[in-house]
Amino acid sequence: MSNILVVDDEVGIRELLRDILNDEGHQVRLAENAEAARMARGLERPDLVLLDIWMPDTDGITLLKEWATNGQLTMPVVMMSGHGTIDTAVEATKIGAYDFLEKPIALQKLLHTVGRALKRGEATGKPHAGLSALGKGRVIIELQARLQQLGKARGALLLVGERGSPFELAAQALHAPDMPWAAPEEVTWLAESPLDLLQSAKGGTIFLREIGQLSKLEQRGLALLCARLEKFDARLVCASSQPLPRLIVEGQFDADLFQALSGITVSLPALREHREDIPEIAKQLLQHLIEAKLATPKGFSMAALNALRTHDWPGNLAELQNVTRTLALTALHEEIGVEEVKRVFSQFDQLAPATGLGVSLDLPLREARDIFEKQYFEHHIEKAAGNMSRVADAVGLERTHLYRKLKQLEIKLSRKTE
Repeated sequence: MSNILVVDDEVGIRELLRDILNDEGHQVRLAENAEAARMARGLERPDLVLLDIWMPDTDGITLLKEWATNGQLTMPVVMMSGHGTIDTAVEATKIGAYDFLEKPIALQKLLHTVGRALKRGEATGKPHAGLSALGKGRVIIELQARLQQLGKARGALLLVGERGSPFELAAQALHAPDMPWAAPEEVTWLAESPLDLLQSAKGGTIFLREIGQLSKLEQRGLALLCARLEKFDARLVCASSQPLPRLIVEGQFDADLFQALSGITVSLPALREHREDIPEIAKQLLQHLIEAKLATPKGFSMAALNALRTHDWPGNLAELQNVTRTLALTALHEEIGVEEVKRVFSQFDQLAPATGLGVSLDLPLREARDIFEKQYFEHHIEKAAGNMSRVADAVGLERTHLYRKLKQLEIKLSRKTE
């Protein structure tokens, strides 16, 4: 049974649509204006909305834009109008409407459109809100504008940013609706049959995560795929949270492949660069969990939202998603307070790897410095696979001074390393 929301200011039309759709086995809710529709959408995500354009308080196009902007356009919407125009239909489709029905609506046309819209909603699974899910701050508006300018560009594009950045959301913002979309979780096919995916992605988009982790064989396959993009009119969007130029210097990434992929490069902002958006993002994430019936209805206190806003978020959007999910499922009260947020932050801090100094600030200076320096040099030795010339270059010391420092810190080197 599908849940359909009918929004129309004419009571006769509302009730007629309700009766028809009830007879077809659907559950129908009614809203007489935009304000009632907002309330209904806030309480529960419908499987489909039939939305009238001309209403006395707020017109349907404005309401559609509002839902698209605040991340609530996560269901198919079919617009309705008694005196619609082609321009209005085109505008609604650009915003995100699935289809347009002109009144008076023929029965078969109604049922056919509703059936197709519901199937579309099922086929696409959980819809994505696009970059609107990241807020409305200046940084995000600028990112949207850059990506919009690249909308018709084909070939390869590289997205770079910190760990946990919203790479896939940005890639989806570049993707044309109703065209093939491929975002494989595993990448072994790059080494085995790199061109297989191109045929199914013809005219569409292939999205690859964290290409800095690809093996040498997978990099060769990616280079071959990249060379064939034009033939299949496909776009390749690759993402990396690792500095690829550094990986090239270290011999872990192919320089020619980097040149092929980085012709168009877009940097994604860290979450802390648009703190003003964090409260709204968190509320949207919580609402999505509630709508998916993964959590009971809850809301954030103002103090809790302020705590989220001022956090540094080294894991960016991915970390905010995990924190919000944990709060939604473990908070004991309907209002999530600041103490709950602090509790979850503390849990995540205990689980997180040491990304800062990794040293207690309560230690004496000399002892803390020795611990840090030992960790620092051991990190660079492991990173250089024991090549002491590379270690010396990386840390900026002459080899003689480097060996003296390692001896002072009691770092033992293997014979092979020496």
